[in-house]
Amino acid sequence: MRTDLFDFHLPDWLIALRPASPRDAARLLVVDPRAPDQLADKMMTDLPALLAPGDALVFNDTRVIPASLKGVRTRGEATAQIAVTLIERLDDHRWQALARPAKRLEPGDRIVFGEGGNTCALGTLDATVEARGADGEVTLAFDLSWPALHDAIEALGAMPLPPYIAARRPADDQDRSDYQTTFAREEGAVAAPTAGLHFSEALMQALDARGISRHFVTLHVGPGTFLPVRAEDTSGHKMHAEHGEISEIVAADLNAVKARGGNVVAVGTTSLRLLESAADAGGRLVPFSAETDIFITPGYRFRVVDRLLTNFHLPRSTLFMLVAAFSGLETMQRAYAHAVEERYRFYSYGDACLLGPAERE
Repeated sequence: MRTDLFDFHLPDWLIALRPASPRDAARLLVVDPRAPDQLADKMMTDLPALLAPGDALVFNDTRVIPASLKGVRTRGEATAQIAVTLIERLDDHRWQALARPAKRLEPGDRIVFGEGGNTCALGTLDATVEARGADGEVTLAFDLSWPALHDAIEALGAMPLPPYIAARRPADDQDRSDYQTTFAREEGAVAAPTAGLHFSEALMQALDARGISRHFVTLHVGPGTFLPVRAEDTSGHKMHAEHGEISEIVAADLNAVKARGGNVVAVGTTSLRLLESAADAGGRLVPFSAETDIFITPGYRFRVVDRLLTNFHLPRSTLFMLVAAFSGLETMQRAYAHAVEERYRFYSYGDACLLGPAERE
């Protein structure tokens, strides 16, 4: 499909720079393509009443690392300020990273991380540039090894806020809690599964009381989640692979929910993509531990997920294409136009949608 079909206008002032407080104070747009009145304005606190006893919520329990680092590159006597975002751990001391500006880096350069080359409790966080790719990717070999390297990154790094927030304000200590779900456990993401940010302990208890079960899977979200599709047609886009895990117990429990007639409700597009990656041809979940680069666009046949809770996404992004595939492109265009008119807050720190499926052939 043409990527311009997934474009829309969004005023900059609707991009949320801070989350709602408390977490469950966010607004919730309910989108039901099969209902006569497809759109309803609600709040996240209404979620238990919008689901049925026996339904299952599936959360992504990945934990965001403070992957943004600032440092000084040295090459002989020449220096330059460099910012990097760690994106993939290669071994106990090497990371793949995105660098800005990458053109100032060459193999063999040294980078000292921390303000003015400060040291952490474990020593200076220094790295050597091993390689540079064509799209701003670099391979960094740190002088420290795991687990000391982990502690140094925790001490010196900042939360890797999405570009549309980071361009307007720096990350701060508040983001260390705001940009992390309350149930984050498995470390490895460089972007938050943002639909999960809306869940407070009080909301979790209300869902429990309603008889809605909760299940946890892990997909380590990469930076590709923010990238627009630059190809003119969706067939020309390649997704970044991300590692995911679904345990045997979770797969069995969700299969049992489906067998009883309950709905599987994915909390976030990351949970949905992982669930769909782990389903067999008959729609049955199997345990999963692998990379997934699933790219869901209109025409995809969903096998597991019955409803989707998600935030509002970027124009021309793979995530807007996914929600268009789930609820229908015309329906989502109408929903986003309504959200703009009603001043919903957009993107990672913004409000949420509860989506129902479009009619399937």
